[in-house]
Amino acid sequence: MTDDQARHHVRFVLVRTSHPGNIGSAARAICTMGFERLDLVTPQRFPDPEADALAAGAPGVLDGAGVHGDLPQALTGCSLALGLSARRRGVTLPELTPQEGARQAWQAASEGREVALVFGNEQSGLANDELAHCHAMVRIPSVEDYSSLNLAQAVQVVAYELRLAMLHGVDVEMPKPGDPPANLDQMEQFFMHLTQALEDIQFHKGRSPRTIELRLRKLFLRARPDQRELRILHGILAEAQRVQRKLEKALAGD
Repeated sequence: MTDDQARHHVRFVLVRTSHPGNIGSAARAICTMGFERLDLVTPQRFPDPEADALAAGAPGVLDGAGVHGDLPQALTGCSLALGLSARRRGVTLPELTPQEGARQAWQAASEGREVALVFGNEQSGLANDELAHCHAMVRIPSVEDYSSLNLAQAVQVVAYELRLAMLHGVDVEMPKPGDPPANLDQMEQFFMHLTQALEDIQFHKGRSPRTIELRLRKLFLRARPDQRELRILHGILAEAQRVQRKLEKALAGD
């Protein structure tokens, strides 16, 4: 796959952006590094003249930007999502430097996989629920006593590291014959099934399910199952639900 083809597999996702100027500046930042895919999740104001002005004519980036109602929708088709965060959160994720994240992202894109780099709101960053959709966290190592980095600046740093990874090259692993890896929307369908199955078999027994569900999400995202493995997991859950229904029916008959 050529570099030109690979870069079309990389999308920059801005979540809950407050200031339209940051959208325009981010568009300019990725364009200067050779990228053009921008996706927005519930932006406060877009389209907006301020975004157009600060994009400085970045060819086609704003015109082609996708606007989505939630993060899973913006991640449709992706098999790798990296969340940018200034600090550790309640959701424990592998933590990468910008260089490590860029190399992983570019390698995946060079293998023809869809990649998302996810940036949070200017004030609050990515929420725990949003980070939970990501495979790993990228942290820009700013100073501890003043770690607030402008959104567009953070986008520029990551886009620059991606360009370096592209220029220097990465070891591309050719796809092996067999089932392709499950993408994030397929994983979300599995997590929904898993959540329902745990409820059906009364696994939590009155305890809050959130911590367990987040840990299981982390486990399966780290494992990165392929589509056949995911079908097997769905089958296991469905069988557990069937047995539970059978048991409940038998108990009801007593």
